[in-house]
Amino acid sequence: MMTRMRNLKLTVAYDGTNFAGWQVQPDKLTVQEVIEQAIFDVTGDRLRVLSAGRTDAGVHAIGQVVNFRTRTNIPPDRLRLALQAKLGPEVTIRDIKEVPLEFHATFSAVRKRYCYLIHNAYLSSPFLRRYSHWVRNDLDVDAMNEAAAHLVGKHDFRSFETQWPNKATSVRTVLDCQLLRTSEWNWSSLPVASSLPPDQAPFVVLSIQADGFLYNMVRTIMGTLLKVGIGKWTDKDVKRILESQDRNIAGPTAPAHGLYLYQVDYDGADDLANANVLREGFTITRNHRVLLEQASPSDVDEGIDLAENEDHNG
Repeated sequence: MMTRMRNLKLTVAYDGTNFAGWQVQPDKLTVQEVIEQAIFDVTGDRLRVLSAGRTDAGVHAIGQVVNFRTRTNIPPDRLRLALQAKLGPEVTIRDIKEVPLEFHATFSAVRKRYCYLIHNAYLSSPFLRRYSHWVRNDLDVDAMNEAAAHLVGKHDFRSFETQWPNKATSVRTVLDCQLLRTSEWNWSSLPVASSLPPDQAPFVVLSIQADGFLYNMVRTIMGTLLKVGIGKWTDKDVKRILESQDRNIAGPTAPAHGLYLYQVDYDGADDLANANVLREGFTITRNHRVLLEQASPSDVDEGIDLAENEDHNG
């Protein structure tokens, strides 16, 4: 008897340093490729997984979300261990759980959080260079927060988008955008502000949450706020840049290696207990159903997908 179809959600962390990004590319090592190969090795399923967002080369993830449909009857806890055994140390499957068949890592996402890590110290560290962006100048975090406040809310963020015009819209809603200085960076929890002097709290973290992100949006915001942090610009300049809708006057795109896809929220769409409710009350168009069942990563990954609020590595 054929086993029933299941939809499995994976929460994945990875060191993006040696990968050419998330999405499968010819002759390049990608995170998607190694995860799909691990799934094939364990289950025999040759498939394309769906992801919450496509990160660029060098960008890291703490809470990337992936889903795929399978008829394997391996329990999630055992499957996680089996997949992990096939993956290298640069990728960690943090969790696997069964979710409703309607769940889609891309389209079911309600909001996402990215973090950008700055190592703000006089001397650089060879041990941090792959995981943070080193800035020697003393950063004024209070001034950066004043400027970041202008970005909260629903705006057209084309000034912070590398590729414009966007085929859908450059309007996004930023729910939270703040920076803090901290003495440590813990990959498993958001950092806590420190009252220690800068030489004892050498990390500055940008934490930003939105309903979606544009291509290089977080990295451009970071590059712009760094101009404020070193005193070259003020919060009024950031307000002017936002309103100008001109990428040419915003700051530079900060390096990829400081960026982390931190968390993706689904507001219960990933809860199997809601499966029957979803099936009874979820209205779906024919086109959307085709996307859910047949879309390939090139169709649904951020920046080039069919979802209006999908993002490309922030």
